[in-house]
Amino acid sequence: RIAVVYQPGAKAKPIWFELNRKQHKIARTTYYWKDRVGDAPLIHFSVVTEDDALYELVFNSLEQTWMLYPHKTE
Repeated sequence: RIAVVYQPGAKAKPIWFELNRKQHKIARTTYYWKDRVGDAPLIHFSVVTEDDALYELVFNSLEQTWMLYPHKTE
């Protein structure tokens, strides 16, 4: 599950997500971009959690689904 706040005139703001039955609170969004795969518009969020882990959250607007990609930081 992913919690996102939508406000008129503003970008969507991810608040937290669940991974392996644990809730990860998002400390900040570091980057936001849009692209598409075929007919599917995708919205990407690069986020850092409160424990300094980096993830990419991707929303598929056509299928109304989320994908989650962890990224290693050094």
